[in-house]
Amino acid sequence: MGTYNKGILGAFSGKVGPVVGASWRGKEVMRSLPKKSNRVATATQLLQRQKFAMVQSFLSGVNPVVKRYFGSNSGLKTRGNQAMSYLMKEALVFTDPDFEWDYSKVLISRGDLTGIEEASVDVTAGEINVMWTDNSEQGEARADDQLVLLVYDPESKTVVYSLAAGERADEATSLAMPSHLEDAEVQVWATFVSADEKRFATSLYLGAVTVI
Repeated sequence: MGTYNKGILGAFSGKVGPVVGASWRGKEVMRSLPKKSNRVATATQLLQRQKFAMVQSFLSGVNPVVKRYFGSNSGLKTRGNQAMSYLMKEALVFTDPDFEWDYSKVLISRGDLTGIEEASVDVTAGEINVMWTDNSEQGEARADDQLVLLVYDPESKTVVYSLAAGERADEATSLAMPSHLEDAEVQVWATFVSADEKRFATSLYLGAVTVI
């Protein structure tokens, strides 16, 4: 893939002969067309494709959180790229013949802000309830840090989240669930984000609960 500023024809997009022009992260780029291959994918390649598809499907739902709070957006890797790389390496377990999620290793945010402490989760009618200990002033933690909650239903691929579910000092909050998730076993994560959104914690998996 090559980059350029101003050629004799200027920037272009789409296919022209054997090359494709496009804009990528603010730069004009050209790349050659991929060659068609008649090779049959190996077992290893098929497994890698399966992993990629699983992670991509999950990220499509949690992207509003990941794109804000996962790592740094500096350099060539976006936050989404960093999350993809981490999840493929750490959060999938192969149980012949398929991969399965290890939700305890799934992260929805990754940063250096002090995280949630002594957290627990339970359910009441139509709500997920989360409790924690106020650890304000521990490290960079502040009382007005915003709690981010995310709930994921693996069966329907439904994602429910709040970017401001409460403040660190509140020590408890609830998140309403849509009626179609009744009786569903859902996965729950929580993290803290500073009020100005410049710092964020590495998320904590709170476990699986059944919506009632």
